Amino acid sequence: MMSTDLSATQAVNAYFDEAAALVHLDDELYDVLKSSYREVTVQVPVRLDSGGLLVARGYRVQHNGARGPYKGGLRYHPTADLDEVRALASLMTWKTALLDLPFGGAKGGIEVDPTPLSARELEQMTRRFTQSIAHVLGVYRDIPAPDVNTDAQTMAWMMDAYSSRAGYSPASVTGKPVELGGAAGREAATGRGVVYVLDAACRRWGIPLTDLRVAIQGFGNVGSWCATELAARGVKVVAVSDVAGGVHRPGGLDVATLVNLVRSGRSVTEAPDVDHISNEELLAIECDVLVPAALGKVIRGDNADTVRARIVAEAANYPVTPLGDKVLADKGVRVLPDILTNGGGVTGSYFEWSMNIQQFSWTEERFNEELSRRLCKAFEHTADLADECGASLRTASFAVAIERVARAARLRGYV
Repeated sequence: MMSTDLSATQAVNAYFDEAAALVHLDDELYDVLKSSYREVTVQVPVRLDSGGLLVARGYRVQHNGARGPYKGGLRYHPTADLDEVRALASLMTWKTALLDLPFGGAKGGIEVDPTPLSARELEQMTRRFTQSIAHVLGVYRDIPAPDVNTDAQTMAWMMDAYSSRAGYSPASVTGKPVELGGAAGREAATGRGVVYVLDAACRRWGIPLTDLRVAIQGFGNVGSWCATELAARGVKVVAVSDVAGGVHRPGGLDVATLVNLVRSGRSVTEAPDVDHISNEELLAIECDVLVPAALGKVIRGDNADTVRARIVAEAANYPVTPLGDKVLADKGVRVLPDILTNGGGVTGSYFEWSMNIQQFSWTEERFNEELSRRLCKAFEHTADLADECGASLRTASFAVAIERVARAARLRGYV
């Protein structure tokens, strides 16, 4: 039995090892594909409005670039230490390869709680961090995107800071405001993508999507758009939560009301006519599909047995630990893995990056059609391999990605 105290990097590498064995990866490639190419750690001093000085630590980890420029989000969170960022960069390598995008994997983070910071302080922090790592960024080198506690405004500041050195470079980041070269549809892409993958899975497994009851932990960008897309398709969202707690209604929640609450700066817990639950209780709620859309490591060996859903759709990065994954498998719970299920964000980023380079924009309709096509294709490819080898979808998804990156590394002469 695996230890419950695996670090994030150790856990991701445990998933890697299982899939690498499935595809009989050459021993000499293990170290190349499991370790990071470059890790940058910088000091990020911020002059606060109070006059004091905050000194945060910032990280950019470039895991593997065999298939193209490094690609990955930037998060502001107290847990965004080097180990977490390193693990997430690795996941990006496998995600972009699984989705057959011409990118490698990277991730960035500033180890800070952004909640008490003003807009001016956040802007200063973003610009200082960008300037400190500008030498490893670039349109064909490393393209950041938003992640936890960052958004289109963050990317606008980041693009401007980078452009002050390199000249106007809208393709240097993705997830930007539409007015600055962002793509219509990119903001919703990760959340909608979760539903596209879930829908493809339901079609394959003969489960009517509209019969499902869904619980979503996390109601930020990903969770709220996932709920919105589900509601538009007539699916009952029976529970959601944010940092303040959760709400539950067996007959289905009014998703539009919840979205309006959150957009006005309030919490889902202020919704009327609901039962109140904790985030931990949401994981154990009676439902058909559980969507962890907040932070990582929420389903673990010590609580996975309480999950009552038939399907877990991983909308967050690394929400299920290896031991939690084993418990779910023993219970017969189907897990749609994160590197597939939340791949809508990076796929949408690829569209945006391509548009910026070509200086040509798409309609949102075309964006969504192409997003759905690519995610469904990746799901079918993964499911075919899982069925053929008798493996889980997670192991199959890593296996597809590892074979693609390994081939690119050999073709480029890395080994």
